[in-house]
Amino acid sequence: MLPCFGFSQEKVEGVVFDSEGSNALSLSGANIYWQDSQTGVVTDFDGKFSIPYLKEFDRLIISYVGFESDTLTINEPKSIRVNLNPSNELDEVVVQQDRDAIQKAYFSPQNVITVNSDELLKAACCNLAESFETNPAIDVNFSDGLTGTKQIQMLGLTSPYLLITQENIPMVRGASQAYGLTFTPGTWIESIQITKGAGSVVNGYESISGQINTELVKPLTDNAVFVNGYANQNGRYELNTHFNKKLTDKLSTGLYIHGNTRTQKEDDNNDGFLDAPLGEQINVMNRWQYQDVETGFVSFLNVRFLNDEKQVGQVNFNPDTDKFTTNAWGSEINTRRFDTSLKLGYVFPEMPFQSFGFQTAYSFHKQDSYFGFRTYDINHESLYSNLLFNSIIGDTRNKFKTGITFAYDGYDEMVSATDYSREDTSVGAFVEYSYENLEKVSLTAGLRVDNHNRLGTFVTPRFHIRYTPWDRGSLRGSFGRGKRAANIFAENQQLFASARQINIADTGGNVYGLEPEDAWNYGVSFLQGFNFLNKKGDISLDYYITDFKNQIVVDWENSQEVSFYNLEGESSAKSFQVELNYELLTRLNFRTSYKFYDVSTDYKSGNLQKPLQAQHRFFVNLGYETKAKDNGAQWKFDYTLHSMGEMRLPDTSSNEVQYQLGEYSSPYNLMNAQITKVFSKTFEMYVGGENLSGKQQNNPVLGANDPFGPNFDTTIVYAPIMGRMFYGGFRFKI
Repeated sequence: MLPCFGFSQEKVEGVVFDSEGSNALSLSGANIYWQDSQTGVVTDFDGKFSIPYLKEFDRLIISYVGFESDTLTINEPKSIRVNLNPSNELDEVVVQQDRDAIQKAYFSPQNVITVNSDELLKAACCNLAESFETNPAIDVNFSDGLTGTKQIQMLGLTSPYLLITQENIPMVRGASQAYGLTFTPGTWIESIQITKGAGSVVNGYESISGQINTELVKPLTDNAVFVNGYANQNGRYELNTHFNKKLTDKLSTGLYIHGNTRTQKEDDNNDGFLDAPLGEQINVMNRWQYQDVETGFVSFLNVRFLNDEKQVGQVNFNPDTDKFTTNAWGSEINTRRFDTSLKLGYVFPEMPFQSFGFQTAYSFHKQDSYFGFRTYDINHESLYSNLLFNSIIGDTRNKFKTGITFAYDGYDEMVSATDYSREDTSVGAFVEYSYENLEKVSLTAGLRVDNHNRLGTFVTPRFHIRYTPWDRGSLRGSFGRGKRAANIFAENQQLFASARQINIADTGGNVYGLEPEDAWNYGVSFLQGFNFLNKKGDISLDYYITDFKNQIVVDWENSQEVSFYNLEGESSAKSFQVELNYELLTRLNFRTSYKFYDVSTDYKSGNLQKPLQAQHRFFVNLGYETKAKDNGAQWKFDYTLHSMGEMRLPDTSSNEVQYQLGEYSSPYNLMNAQITKVFSKTFEMYVGGENLSGKQQNNPVLGANDPFGPNFDTTIVYAPIMGRMFYGGFRFKI
């Protein structure tokens, strides 16, 4: 029977139990809050709570570690009893209805943005690198004038300074840094979590500007059969198939197959070079999911094989006759990759707030490539293991994680005739404490100590705090350290497609003769939710500073060479962003942002802004959906505008006059749009266009008329190479 409470017309009161029946135990420290608000409380020692009744909200969420969260519809002040069901997940899950396509965390101490599958479907989203076109948190740039590869940036820094993980296991790093984002097909992605600033010590020490974590679709919850086809006017064709089967009540498996090809030669700007690579990829993954609610065990096993082949260069280049000759300039980049990962979790049945977790992954990445007369081959063998223990101190408001990490990386790297092979090993231990009080303050403080055979023994602290000054307001602060060994060739492969000489200032360091990169990140952010004209919205402001104690400076300022050397002086990246999200009309959502970057480095030639980085960026996205019919039929429309300010270009004054560029590029706009027709719950079709304004860079390949001459350079790319591009596709699921 529910205990008697002093009833108040302005409160919702009650007790939270771990089950139904006479043996139910009250839960101390359970979180109670109104959905889409910042009003929340925590149950007391007896599991009791009292929360102000807010008539503008009607969804009350109750969550507790180790249990499935419950969402109640509350239309008046009342007394209630809540019985939570045990969860088979390691971490707490909040179940909500009408989930937004992009969710911002109000209660988390970390500045986390979750992008779910609804947002990913607003664009063709052929792979992970192309998953951020409708999201202002991540910048998407062009890496070079040949491969068509898109490079992502956050807080003004490129992807090597991001920790990119797959289900919290480091994934895109080392040899896969240049092209690894293209190795995860978009249909495999269930959601993406973007963390700005210093991440968690649980996931390692390499994160500097943030973390991008990808959650893959689950065999248990994914469609039994899913088929996606895609084609564009430039000859790119893709096919994705998912086949999932529940073998027993506890065991499910999925087979995911991706294939793409491009055989059509495109040269819109008539410079004699392909605007996009020819190539093909086959990507196969088998995924196993096991979960036992009664015993508390849950596990995932992935096995994947990939073969990716690219050909770039002059339109008339034939590898069979022209390779390593001056007949025509060309390049081939062939990658084979095998990876497997295992995740095991155990939740104590009698103590659902306590759990063990084990993560391990192995990969072998082999890339054989040549660029004109230059060869670049790299084999990267990687092993990663992480053992975690989660529990509480007193009650669930005070949580901690602790564990140990082991990592091995073996690099067999050849640059032309020079061998840069090495082996890296590290072992570390970490502890992270979290305090959660939904009423006012939550914080996470972490510390890890690692011993690395090349980086030495070092300490990595991370700290995040969240304060609620008023309703639906969330003020955050963070700081943390990151350290990493830069893989200078794998991360800058565009340099090989140029006549630049490679210059490494060997100072006796342990990686390429250079010292490890070491940086601190500091940040503050504010998120405010609001209702205006009965429509919900939010506005956020972020300001982050990354201060490098040492950085491997990649110096492109002499057009005849690219130099790598340790930082002598100062280098920092300052990022400011303001973003507004608002529902203009029913089912018409508006998102806009402005970003300013001040990214400067002390080069040997003086302090300069980062090249090919727009200091001012403006973003607009409009999305509209018609009301879905009973059979799921509806229309979906999406439009995105990216406005780029001028960018500083590397110094080309030492080139011959006809190959010299100005000091800055011109500002330009990019527009993308997509229309989706959902015919039923099982079938939909979409058409769209990219770069609808037709913006093209005039001279992405310097010295295109003499690719074996001293002025040949494909690295100075700041705008699209192709003009307008239209595409279409379908999705079928049962």
